[in-house]
Amino acid sequence: MTQFPIMGVIEDRIAQLGLVLPAPVSAPGGVRLPFRQVRVVGTIAYVAGHGPLAADGTLVEPGGKVGAEVTLDDAYGAARLTGLAMLSSLSRALGDLDRIAAWGRVFGMVNVAPGFDRMPEVINGFSDLILEVFGPETGAHARSAVGQAALPFGIPVEIEAEVHLRA
Repeated sequence: MTQFPIMGVIEDRIAQLGLVLPAPVSAPGGVRLPFRQVRVVGTIAYVAGHGPLAADGTLVEPGGKVGAEVTLDDAYGAARLTGLAMLSSLSRALGDLDRIAAWGRVFGMVNVAPGFDRMPEVINGFSDLILEVFGPETGAHARSAVGQAALPFGIPVEIEAEVHLRA
């Protein structure tokens, strides 16, 4: 299990909560990912879509559609794991999560079975994690939660974000 060095207040908070940031994503079956997980431009970090990862960087099971193969509770957990994957990418890109001044916008996508309409409850797994780690001021964010007919590799949740950095 990979753990990154504790550097600041946010990393200490992650450790206090008993959370572990996963290793970088391990693309399945020879898939090429020719983009950055985090792109910093000025004081904004654009975070590419992330899915739920195990500690070793592999995609977490169960995969599939929420409301069919994946329960609401499992999807909430997957959104929480997606948050940890995103924090791991941000930590590697920024060197210190204390550089985050504010979470700006979060876009959550849920792989849904026909008729499933509880996407906001799924993405709450991500939002709850960010608020636990960063607190109500820095962790507050604008958010969308939408349903999709499919997501890459059958993952139940994919989330992207824009994060504001300290100058």
